[in-house]
Amino acid sequence: MSYLQAEKVSKAYGMRVLFEDISLGIDEGQKVALVAKNGSGKTTLLKMLAGLDDPDSGEVNSRNGISIGYLPQDPDFDGEATVIETIFNSDNPTITAIKNYEHWLDMHSHNHTKESEIELQKAMEEMDHLNAWELENNIKTILTQFKVAFYEQKVNTLSGGQKKRLALCILLINIPDVIIMDEPTNHLDIEMIEWLETYLSRSNITLLMVTHDRYFLDKVCNEILEMDDGKIYKYRGNYGYFLEKKSERELNESRSVEKAKNLYSRELDWIRRQPKARGTKSKARVDAFDDIEKEAHKKLGDDNVELNIKMNRVGGKILELKNISKRYDDKKLITNFSYTVKRNDRIGVVGSNGTGKSTLLKIITGGLQPDSGKVVLGDTIVLGYYSQEGLQLKEDKRVIDVVRDIAEYIPLAKGGSITASQLLQKFLFSPEQQYTFVSKLSGGERKRLYLLTILITNPNFLILDEPTNDLDLMTLNVLEDFLNEYDGVLLIVSHDRYFMDKLTDHMFVFEGEGVITDFNGNYTDYRLMLLEKEKAKRQLNNKPSGGQAAQVQALVIEKRKLTYKENTELATLPVQITELESEKAALENEMSSGKLNHEQITAAALRFESINKAIDKKTLRWLELEDLK
Repeated sequence: MSYLQAEKVSKAYGMRVLFEDISLGIDEGQKVALVAKNGSGKTTLLKMLAGLDDPDSGEVNSRNGISIGYLPQDPDFDGEATVIETIFNSDNPTITAIKNYEHWLDMHSHNHTKESEIELQKAMEEMDHLNAWELENNIKTILTQFKVAFYEQKVNTLSGGQKKRLALCILLINIPDVIIMDEPTNHLDIEMIEWLETYLSRSNITLLMVTHDRYFLDKVCNEILEMDDGKIYKYRGNYGYFLEKKSERELNESRSVEKAKNLYSRELDWIRRQPKARGTKSKARVDAFDDIEKEAHKKLGDDNVELNIKMNRVGGKILELKNISKRYDDKKLITNFSYTVKRNDRIGVVGSNGTGKSTLLKIITGGLQPDSGKVVLGDTIVLGYYSQEGLQLKEDKRVIDVVRDIAEYIPLAKGGSITASQLLQKFLFSPEQQYTFVSKLSGGERKRLYLLTILITNPNFLILDEPTNDLDLMTLNVLEDFLNEYDGVLLIVSHDRYFMDKLTDHMFVFEGEGVITDFNGNYTDYRLMLLEKEKAKRQLNNKPSGGQAAQVQALVIEKRKLTYKENTELATLPVQITELESEKAALENEMSSGKLNHEQITAAALRFESINKAIDKKTLRWLELEDLK
């Protein structure tokens, strides 16, 4: 059953055409991801489908009676309203009934009057009538899950992340028939993302979203819409399937353009030789020539962003953190944390929001002083710090001037140099865009420009705080490729699990109450470890008592003695897992290169799946043997 349709919609801002005559539809129960390069109009299209913007031409229609909920990247609320007033500011009769019930429940608990008792009884009857009790429980679950407990706080005092979580809660509470989301995982910690994955995966939810989180996309969506060069392409499958089919499409397009160029050359020669007066057949051929010319001059996408900027030399001493502590009032963020950074360290930082991750980065970069302890930075270290706050620029400044203010010429890793304009082109800023004012850039384009300004300072120690927010998938793939080849130190805070798995080999885990542990492994390894701990805890809680418990304990102790064969297996498993991870990374690069034919892509996809299963199996076996040591 069709819920939402866009028929031949177009949108342009001045001379800049975002998309033209595109059509798409969302059916009941579909979960669709929209992917495209930054600045191509993803957010504009979402707003149009949500009824918040009008197309220049074409129509957007929804099925009679359905409700549409929209989560923007930057929510806009009445700043003077409190959080609880904002949550219950709804025309939904069930939510109104819950609001009335909560009001009289509070009144009756503070003032036991006859009036409050009567009104509370009426409110409870209305709750019964509307079957609102389950929704009330869901509201409490959703607010708790996203840590929205600042009910009496005014909205204009909230941070950007708090506003985004509040908007997400309101959207889920109102249970619209169609949910439209623009980057829903921004400002969420990993636990929140995993809960949202499970929630949105329910079969009765209809969803359209833009996201850069590939694990989230794979878990939730069953169809991908790609917007490229103002057109829509549909792919029924996960992200891996999308990469395969996109590669096939681009290969076919390149062949088609090459064929059209050859035909165009012959037809152009014929056109030039023909007299002005032509017969009917000649006129038909002339008309066809216009189509050939358009195809021959079609500009194929080039998403290969080369990030081969020269890096400063790394000396013997890099960074030492000595007994660092930091707290705000009674809240401990970091307590006596020490670590000596080593050459080629690739560190991921994870933990719930508010546990101190960004605080640690600011202490390292000198933007914040610790309460106690010492930060010792090596003499040769040049820090490149990509912060959540982003680059603060004058809105009337042109893109190329932003780069020229830092450097007119940029040295390359293999010798030589390039101009600021050439570097911008490698970052997908066309010559026309380079002279665009910063105020005209999309959120993702601003982040891409910000990233560029960090890299051209030649850092040998990169600190990235949520670098994936608002970047398109194409830019993310290129950024990952660059960081894989980067010889300096990496310190990354990110909720993007795919990004973390690909780039880090150990983690700083912020446990809360100032505790930071150093975990040897990537994010998936860490999650597996937590699952094993939870499993062991459940088994411990269910253990038998008395003499039977003693017998079981004796068996456990006996079981913990590894055999010679198991010791050998334990020693070789990390090597085998590393080799598989390397093969997996190589396959990912091949599959996204566009150089494989259909048979090769299919074979690579099957091998990729086989490697994933082997890694999971060997990792679980390694954890099992580690526990028995």
